[in-house]
Amino acid sequence: MSLPSAASADPGVEAPFVPTYGAALGREGMTRFRVWAPSAARVELEREGAPAMAMTPTADGDFVAEAACAAGSAYRYRVFVEGDETGLAVPDPASKALRDGVDGYSLVVDPMAYEWQHSQWRGRPWEETVIYEVHLGACGGIDGLKARLPALVELGVTAIELMPLAECPGKRNWGYDGVQPYAVAAYYGTPEALKALVDAVHGHGLMIFLDVVYNHFGPDGNFLPHYAQRFFREDLQTPWGAAIDFREPQVRRFFIDNALMWLADYRFDGLRFDAVHAIGERDFLVELQQTIRREIDARRHCHLILENEHNESSHLGDGGFDAQWADDWHNVMHVLLTGEREGYYADFVDDATEKLATVMQDGFIYQGQPSRKGAPRGEPSGHLPATAFVNFLQNHDQIGNRALGDRLTTLVSPPALEAATLALLLTPPIPLIFMGEEWGSERPFLFFTDHRDALADAVREGRRREFADFSAFEDAAQRERIPDPNAVATFEASSLEASESDDPRHRARREQFTRWLGLRHRVLVPRLEGASGAHARVLSDRAVEATWRLGDGCRLTLRLNLADEAVEVSDPLMAWIASRDDIRESLADGELPPHSAALWLEPGVDPSGKDAQPQ
Repeated sequence: MSLPSAASADPGVEAPFVPTYGAALGREGMTRFRVWAPSAARVELEREGAPAMAMTPTADGDFVAEAACAAGSAYRYRVFVEGDETGLAVPDPASKALRDGVDGYSLVVDPMAYEWQHSQWRGRPWEETVIYEVHLGACGGIDGLKARLPALVELGVTAIELMPLAECPGKRNWGYDGVQPYAVAAYYGTPEALKALVDAVHGHGLMIFLDVVYNHFGPDGNFLPHYAQRFFREDLQTPWGAAIDFREPQVRRFFIDNALMWLADYRFDGLRFDAVHAIGERDFLVELQQTIRREIDARRHCHLILENEHNESSHLGDGGFDAQWADDWHNVMHVLLTGEREGYYADFVDDATEKLATVMQDGFIYQGQPSRKGAPRGEPSGHLPATAFVNFLQNHDQIGNRALGDRLTTLVSPPALEAATLALLLTPPIPLIFMGEEWGSERPFLFFTDHRDALADAVREGRRREFADFSAFEDAAQRERIPDPNAVATFEASSLEASESDDPRHRARREQFTRWLGLRHRVLVPRLEGASGAHARVLSDRAVEATWRLGDGCRLTLRLNLADEAVEVSDPLMAWIASRDDIRESLADGELPPHSAALWLEPGVDPSGKDAQPQ
């Protein structure tokens, strides 16, 4: 490790982090190279324009070399397994940049080449977080996102979350097919260009998080099985192939260093860890977060978010991970909004209203009971603060994993969607918005890739087979409607036009988001620290009430009615805010109209014993 200690360093001038593996620039034009290749008999370093150099093996399977090699130089490794005298030329698996794609040359990168303009940025407290999830390519690339920053500030967003940026095959990809976790995909730009984006985001007072994938490698361009067979397990499979073997210390080091690089060298304010339920060694997650907390300067706000189908609440809070994506909240809300029952939504259909009350109160629905797969799922979560959960109505998975990539704006009536949005934006859990959601975009977000030849065919047909059990796609002719992930048109259909947000028909929804997020920051955020979980109850079929005691003693109550009929409320109060102005008279008469929501903020007593009054 080469991070400065929090006690001695100015976080504005942090030294670069030097990962264990890869190419590290040294003094006097020398560069150190290290690769873990335990299956190789020997490894040579090939520098463009220079003779090959034998690398020195170590006892733990590493091969190392030091050579004259300046920033920007192209290099690769030639690995020889037993009985192979020709060898296989491969890029460095810890490349920070690549030339000519995932099977081309690696490039030596100088981590100090970029001069930071906002080096004193420290981030923002977690309670202030409002996340805006973005696919960088589908929003116009680095320049397109930079142009959107003023609008996001005006909207009330405080954190941008980028879908994965690691180098993938081709020129467009969701990012989850990455095979070079240290390298910025060349179709986005150079490492310096990405740092300039992070810098610009900070200059607007926003945080920026990165989605990272440590549970699998993509199907094209992963050479590790050839020379590092121990990187993968033979006895455990995931949906993407053999599981990564986190029992190996070198494997752990590879991924922990990767996380530290994004946080230290690129100054991301946090990371979202994709599908950690596919990581077999639970203690790796503990080591990962403990190392990050120890090594990243404590004066920075550094936020760590999990996606974890196992609902392991023990990873959250008490200095661990800040929060988890709340799939349970989304799934039951989606069932109640759309009536859909197929696929994983089947787990949320029975007693859906009771499940909604449970998730409002506890954050998880599944806290140890069996799911449709039969095995128990989850741990008790009611002790966690509401801010330990990231709620969303839409995200890349929940839109893009639909056959036609359709958004809720095309599936749900506007009043019902407004009511659900009020529950998303103005209750204590951390809200996440997917790009375009704030103006009600109807543009699909489809699954897209850029694979080659037989793999492209397999991905297209596999994608269509996934939906064979859904009633809308039961026969082959129906499945032909599912867009080809590899077609350029699929990517283009998913890409937002900047001018779309200015369309007059979208103005009212954008203004509503801006108004509600303004209220969140002004009224709710200052009260979130020390807030407790909710108490929730069922009002009627598809209608619930939830009350949170906030940090200053005030009580926040949400009443949400997603039914087609009005719900009688026994103690009517005038709402602090309602999803529609036309329901206020009904509320005064003790009735919550269909497809509506209302919030009350009531005074209370804070922990110091002082009266707390809503402002």
